[in-house]
Amino acid sequence: MGIQDFLSSGDARLDSQFLFTAEIDKMTSVLRRTLLLDLSRRENDAEHSWHIAVMAMLFSEYAAEPVDIGRVVQMCVVHDLVEVYAGDTFAYDAAGNADKEAREKAAADQLFGMLPKEQGRMIRSLWEEFDAMESADAKYAACMDRLQPFLHNTLTDGHTWVEGGTDRAAVEKRMAIIKEFMPQVYTWVAENIEHAIEAGWLK
Repeated sequence: MGIQDFLSSGDARLDSQFLFTAEIDKMTSVLRRTLLLDLSRRENDAEHSWHIAVMAMLFSEYAAEPVDIGRVVQMCVVHDLVEVYAGDTFAYDAAGNADKEAREKAAADQLFGMLPKEQGRMIRSLWEEFDAMESADAKYAACMDRLQPFLHNTLTDGHTWVEGGTDRAAVEKRMAIIKEFMPQVYTWVAENIEHAIEAGWLK
């Protein structure tokens, strides 16, 4: 059983949409560093994307500017699609991040090229906007992307920080968009960074 068993609808557009839908199921096999809160295993990309999409519906009252929740949720669910081919790159892995942009661009060409052109362009546009972190919607989506693993670290004894030998400066740099765009939330972030230092989870 597998993609080779796909029965064509006879409509090339519909088939391309079905095949893209089947391809992105691979997100469930792309493992991140973040642990599930029950500590049973690492989360996958699909779980992370769902989680931050739901978060985006909850925290907009703390955003520095008005945001379009519908667009933000769309960004949240598509922002890691390219990792189907490019793989997950740990936020604090300097070497892995060196070629991340090139790997993800090639993945975007391949993956979004499976869709009808206007749909491929639409999803790619959302993905590029998210990465640029310039619009209010993209900044808010980026805050969710950073808050979720941060929260998990605070509830798993700093698991990914400890595993990666992460230092305070790296976390503060990663969380800077929250300091800028969600300053009230950053107060909580800063308190947890201090706690992580005291607990020995961060250098």
